Amino acid sequence: MSHIPFDSLKPKLTGQRILLIGGAGFIGHNLALGLAEMGAEVAIADNLMVNSLIENSFEGPRDAVQRQAYQHFLLSRFDLLREAGVRLINCDARLLADLGRVFEDVRPTKVVHLAAIASAVDAKQEPGLTFDLQLITLRNVLELVRPRTDAINQVMFLSSSTVYGDFEGDQVDETTFPRPEGIYANAKFMGERLVRTYRTQYGVGTTVIRPSALYGERCISRRVSQAFIENALTGKPLLLEGGGDGKLDFTYIEDLVQGMVRALALHDGPDKSSTFNITYGNARTIAELAGIVKDVVPDAILEERPRAADKPIRGTLSIERAHKELGFVPDWPLEVGYKRYCEWYVAEWERAKRQLERN
Repeated sequence: MSHIPFDSLKPKLTGQRILLIGGAGFIGHNLALGLAEMGAEVAIADNLMVNSLIENSFEGPRDAVQRQAYQHFLLSRFDLLREAGVRLINCDARLLADLGRVFEDVRPTKVVHLAAIASAVDAKQEPGLTFDLQLITLRNVLELVRPRTDAINQVMFLSSSTVYGDFEGDQVDETTFPRPEGIYANAKFMGERLVRTYRTQYGVGTTVIRPSALYGERCISRRVSQAFIENALTGKPLLLEGGGDGKLDFTYIEDLVQGMVRALALHDGPDKSSTFNITYGNARTIAELAGIVKDVVPDAILEERPRAADKPIRGTLSIERAHKELGFVPDWPLEVGYKRYCEWYVAEWERAKRQLERN
């Protein structure tokens, strides 16, 4: 099954009613656009709480250009979703009754759970909120799906490469025993266990996706890929801990969306339930990431720092299973995808400056 043309999946998704829980964020809105393009009827349920317009309008130590850029990124998400015909429903998925009304309205055939704190750093600062957003919402989804397994053929849960913990070798695959560390990773792993339990005990068709080190347009989560290009544009140094020899399996959002769409098309029903690494499948160093920024912004300042003692040891996530079962082949190596993203960011930063000058 390793060669499956992407366009051939469209008949499997056309007409499917797919509900994305917490789907207005970086990953969710890109996935919604990809699914709509495949002919699915897509609805998003989101309380617009994480990385919200309010937060980026009134709170936080943001300078004027950054605030202008982030607001534009967020509003662009809404514009693109509206143009694609995606429904956006303001709903707090932590409340079972509210989410239940959304299920009754949308009548989904597939559900994707994306609700989460945006980063491990934020999760460490607010563990209670992390559990609420990641686990209470997931419990509600699973409880609403459980009596509807005749109509809902798949629940997809977005997990994280952090469930693997420190890599013991250069590469991990889905059979590697998870050793999560920290609030974020353990909440993700608990979510995986819940999803699998509902599959074995209640016959829910499930798919678990483990991404890694994402980057791409309209992200405001300040992942290292975004922080580097933004620091370069504002004259701040790009910090290379340990000389930048740490590795991450950097993945362009379009590759993740391709993999998730494939899994939604090909792995419905409890008999096909599985876990997939969806990454580029080739870890690259932080120094290489910084080098691409330097090519796009020649004035970027690179600064070496000692490696933090608690920095996780990462590497490549094998994508062999996704290749064999889903036909997944990533299209965007770092030199191409990240350079494209950096060039887009430079243009957006300049647009934000011009907008402020006009104001």
